[in-house]
Amino acid sequence: MHVSGLKRRALRLNFAAGLGMALLASACLPAVARAQNAATLATNTTLNLDARGLAGASQTTATASVTGVDGQPAGGIVAFEDGSRQLAEVVLNSAGEATATLTLPTGVHSLRAVYMGDATHQASASASTQVHTDASSASGGSTPNFQLSITPVSPSTLPMTLTAGDTGSATVTVTPVNNASLTAPMFVTLSCSGLPSLASCSFTPENVQILATTPTSCTTGSPASACPPTSLLVISTQGPGNSGPHAPADRRGTPVSLSLLLPGMLGLGGLAWGARRRRWLQRIALIALVGLVTTLGTTACNPYWYYYNHGPTPTVPTPSGTYTVTITAQSSNGVTAITNSTTMVLTVK
Repeated sequence: MHVSGLKRRALRLNFAAGLGMALLASACLPAVARAQNAATLATNTTLNLDARGLAGASQTTATASVTGVDGQPAGGIVAFEDGSRQLAEVVLNSAGEATATLTLPTGVHSLRAVYMGDATHQASASASTQVHTDASSASGGSTPNFQLSITPVSPSTLPMTLTAGDTGSATVTVTPVNNASLTAPMFVTLSCSGLPSLASCSFTPENVQILATTPTSCTTGSPASACPPTSLLVISTQGPGNSGPHAPADRRGTPVSLSLLLPGMLGLGGLAWGARRRRWLQRIALIALVGLVTTLGTTACNPYWYYYNHGPTPTVPTPSGTYTVTITAQSSNGVTAITNSTTMVLTVK
């Protein structure tokens, strides 16, 4: 009975200790959550627009400004959106500002700047600003033009973040502007710039066509023929590793081996030719020549010897960092060249 009493007392003590720990944890959790929220500052994002006439459309300079509740400028990335379409991505400068030039077709646009947030700042968005563009008031009247927008594919969100060695993709939409006045097809060529070293981009297709009947918008699920033309942008990065299973072709006939092989062969050959009256010297020269060629073929001067003893040459990965990639589209309306561009942010880890 005494032993059983001790067990009951121990159980009661354990139960009391467990209850106390649970109450302590529940009291501490709100404080931890408050501390975590306090680690990131709330932000305020504003958008300023400066529009001017452009051939068949309106070109708007959009400037976003992001500050924390402490009044200090924030860092990170801002996306400029027209309704549900993303027109550009820009990295904030040291003053917490980002600027993009947007080409807007005729009609009503709802523009806003969306701040993505960073390790110390919370995301925020500016108020939407209604912009009305009228082709009749823009220089060039109904001159055909186009607008670019970007939709992520893989990864499924922007900005695009890749690990060195990975590949990412996005859809670039070319929206016609005043294309009803076209008398011939307009071909638009896409290219990109601003990639880090050891990275590349490609477009499929690289050229898209705008006709007088090309739609300027489409609903979700519509066939490609009922939508503005698109191109798939693929960005490829290089990861660490080896150059491949085969010996590098450029090691064959390297300047070092040639500098030893050619003079040695010519010198010994000339010595043998000049010593034809001295048979013993001729024999020695020929033996030395054969020995030199054999040595060069079985030592480090031979590319395959180097490969089998040292392995393939290691490759250098794409350097990590954040980069602003510019997507440029060029075309001609038969009179003047048309160039529009947009930007997206690429982060390589």
